[in-house]
Amino acid sequence: MANMLEIISNILTGFGLSVSAGLNAYIPLLTVALLARFTNLIRLSHPYDTLTNGWVIGALVVLAAIEVVADKIPAVDTVYNILQSVARPAAGAILFAASSKVITDVHPALALICGLLVAGSVHAVKTAARPVITAATGGAGNPVVSSAEDVVSGTVSIVSILMPLLAVVLIMVGLWVILKPLRSTESTS
Repeated sequence: MANMLEIISNILTGFGLSVSAGLNAYIPLLTVALLARFTNLIRLSHPYDTLTNGWVIGALVVLAAIEVVADKIPAVDTVYNILQSVARPAAGAILFAASSKVITDVHPALALICGLLVAGSVHAVKTAARPVITAATGGAGNPVVSSAEDVVSGTVSIVSILMPLLAVVLIMVGLWVILKPLRSTESTS
């Protein structure tokens, strides 16, 4: 029973980290790398333990900084989001596989596909929504929305590691908050 709970916990962590990667590829990667290197909160199996290398962490810091800045600038964010169409789903795949302990619990291909699909879906919605936000706000909403995405990505990353079930609840509540206004406008049309 305890082993089954650990497997479920690892899978929920993988889903949460993949959602985070769909918003920002490097915040969850950096979170996992730092927590794996400096705490016992997450243990990465080979080859994912490469994330704890100092050079990799340094590169993730630089990439996270670039993403945080580029995603705040109207028009630049649209181009950047298109460029991230490979990185975000790949980050989700890596994070899902790394956190689900693919060596023993989940087949590696299944873990990678799950992470790819989850992060890719979140990324697709973000990429489609950003030009609409830019047009609707004249670009003024971009920094606000991007900052919110960064906070959500970081928060869900940490909560996914510490309390995976709570992360899933937060994601579901977030989806409900986002989709409720859309459903209201559909029913009034």
